[in-house]
Amino acid sequence: MCWSATADLVAGAGVATVGVACVARVRDIRDLPLAALPLLLGAHQIVESVVWASGGGGGPATVVWAVIALPLLAVWVPAGVLCAAAPPVRRRLAVPLAVGVVTAAVLAYALATGPVTAELHGRTVGYAFGLSHPVPLVIGYLLATVGSLLLSGDRRLSLLGVLVAGGAVACWAVWRLEFVSTWCALAAGCSVVLFGWVHARPTPSGGLHRTTPHGLD
Repeated sequence: MCWSATADLVAGAGVATVGVACVARVRDIRDLPLAALPLLLGAHQIVESVVWASGGGGGPATVVWAVIALPLLAVWVPAGVLCAAAPPVRRRLAVPLAVGVVTAAVLAYALATGPVTAELHGRTVGYAFGLSHPVPLVIGYLLATVGSLLLSGDRRLSLLGVLVAGGAVACWAVWRLEFVSTWCALAAGCSVVLFGWVHARPTPSGGLHRTTPHGLD
């Protein structure tokens, strides 16, 4: 979230551009889900620019924003971390992925059966969902996303986990004051860290699933 439709649109385009650069630098197909995460975050902010422009409410843009923010990210992040992890680490990463799947299922059910609305508050957007047990869901969400990053065994991804955890608390505190929404800055910072992660990843033996035509060996 940013503080206006224009800010969301510009920030979303910038984050998505970083996502394109990340995907273009992928050398191992297993890194692709995490490398594409900035693309998803950029699209998420662009969707919110539509929420701003429509004055909030419960329209399609609000629902799409909620689907990306809640069930999709709860599965995407731990699944991406598990795909990119070294084999010895994958077993422990199955735990946050399982938590993410369960959390996402409950969130998806809540979004499908209850109202999803957005309301503009000065330079912030407030979203309302029909969640009956928000505290366990928040804990499950954080265990799936931040937990998987911290357990990844990768220094840069662990740094990203710390950034997400600390940044989320800071952004939430500022948002609660209805001063200005700074989630777009957090998304941009995470995208830059992911770009550095992709750039530093080793090239797997055999390259990125390249094949040599017969007769050209």
